Amino acid sequence: MTVPVVRAFVSQYPQHKITVVSRPFFKPFFDAIPNVTFCSIDVTKKHKGFIGLFRLFLELRKLKIDFIVDLHNVLRSKIIRAFFFFTNTKIAATDKGRAEKKALTRIQNKIFKPLTPIIKRHQMTFEKLGFPIDLSEPIFPKKAILNPNIEAISSIKTQKWIGIAPFAQYQSKVYPLDLMQNVIAELAQLNDVKLFLFGGGKKEIDILEQFQKEHKNVVNCAGKLKFNEELDLISNLDVMLSMDSGNAHIAAMLGISVVTLWGATHPFAGFQPFHQPDDNCLTVDRTKFPNIPTSIYGNKVIPGYENAMQTIEVEKIVAKLKSIISV
Repeated sequence: MTVPVVRAFVSQYPQHKITVVSRPFFKPFFDAIPNVTFCSIDVTKKHKGFIGLFRLFLELRKLKIDFIVDLHNVLRSKIIRAFFFFTNTKIAATDKGRAEKKALTRIQNKIFKPLTPIIKRHQMTFEKLGFPIDLSEPIFPKKAILNPNIEAISSIKTQKWIGIAPFAQYQSKVYPLDLMQNVIAELAQLNDVKLFLFGGGKKEIDILEQFQKEHKNVVNCAGKLKFNEELDLISNLDVMLSMDSGNAHIAAMLGISVVTLWGATHPFAGFQPFHQPDDNCLTVDRTKFPNIPTSIYGNKVIPGYENAMQTIEVEKIVAKLKSIISV
């Protein structure tokens, strides 16, 4: 969710350069953004622990950094900020609104209201340092040219392409697989539509292979493409159906329409995908499950709420996707 903010910054402040410091997995997110250098960290060896973070600080200091913008605001980044504090570097950190999130997710005296979106919070962080950022007219990358390895799976695009990412880190955010199977079956019956399934790990791949076998126009991409190739394929979709998970944000940062399904979590927490309309977020029926959201990340489920996502109707999901691809 930092990508749209970084992309807008370099567009609006082309005289400045950004160094993104994160795990190497995220490097492809920033490869095509001008004036951005990626600094990979190794939190398991080289940059592990206090000594490792001090080593990282020394590496970053050589870059003659003028500003530290901490968009993560966790223990590791706080330590790095502390080191830079003694160098008189200007520093700002994103206020994650932890107290507000606690009030939104607690069972007793829940305060159910929209919180400041995390992307807006990131904007505010840059503004603290004198860099207001306008995201009202975002810039998205062009659709990627698909290499032969991708086209061997996708073929040449002659239909509407729908991506489906049916998994999430926590089970409380995963739409029941039997209902997802029904969603896929309904969509597969549409003319001029091809479905692409995304996931990872052997268990998920096995499930997606079963989904694929039942329909000629359904393609399982899991385990068949490199990560940067998946990004290129996603950039060519017409719409992505995702849980409240990383795939939703990946598609959104590439300018793709995203329909999200929300279980134990809720878009009010501020993690709605970037630049997506509110009605693309399909949520649990709170008249039946009034304690939703039960957590910010989906790692907490209260008894009796295990089947809450069943209240998101298959027909509603299919209708929403059809309305987007028919535009």
